Amino acid sequence: MRNKFLFIGIALVSLTACKTASWQVADVKTRKNISINNEIKSDERFARFIEPYTDKLNKEMNQKISYTSVDLTKEGDNSNLGNLLADYTFDGANEWANKNIGKNVDAALINIGGIRTTIGKGDILLKNVFEVMPFENEVIIMKMKGSDLQGLFDYYAKNQKNNPVSHLYIETKNGVFSKGLINGKDIDLSKTYYIATSDYLALGGDNMKFFSVGEMIPTGIKLRDLFIEYFKKNREINPQEDIRLNFIGKK
Repeated sequence: MRNKFLFIGIALVSLTACKTASWQVADVKTRKNISINNEIKSDERFARFIEPYTDKLNKEMNQKISYTSVDLTKEGDNSNLGNLLADYTFDGANEWANKNIGKNVDAALINIGGIRTTIGKGDILLKNVFEVMPFENEVIIMKMKGSDLQGLFDYYAKNQKNNPVSHLYIETKNGVFSKGLINGKDIDLSKTYYIATSDYLALGGDNMKFFSVGEMIPTGIKLRDLFIEYFKKNREINPQEDIRLNFIGKK
């Protein structure tokens, strides 16, 4: 009971304080906005200080890591850059899975929206890969039942979107799923499949909710680091031009 009266007393004091408190408005004066433009002089001392770091970064980013005799684009249902990066995702995830869980990866899937730009014909520089993949996404391997892969196929049938795949063939006719193959074979509903993707998609990004029924296996590998590694391994790029997404009757 004593605690109750104490609480009421504190509340009354607080209310009284609120009523009797007087407030003073600080002196406010308007100031002129300063526009940030090329008329503002740079800090020469700061520029000299960071110059060695800038030079080092530019030298690193401008190093040649590969070469392509054709433009690598993200256009079309089976873009050469999309197929290439999906294959790199597959290869890197498969190598990791062999070493760490004693399994083979069956297929790979990435999203076209994660590929931010194209790579023009000629030398491929390190900075080009950072421009293509500016995000810090990681490679995830999804462990899924064959019976659960229908959600993946239904996703493509519904969206008709050119999200790149590797070791997968998906065919639709007039927006209806008609065929799905992994490594050229029909899906075994009783088999367990390992699908490489990004953490963004594994967590349902781009509305890929079908991944929620699978088990996530983190690899700790950054997609961008993986792409850089494989561009360096392949000093001349010869992208695959095969059909992996076949949207028959697509509007």
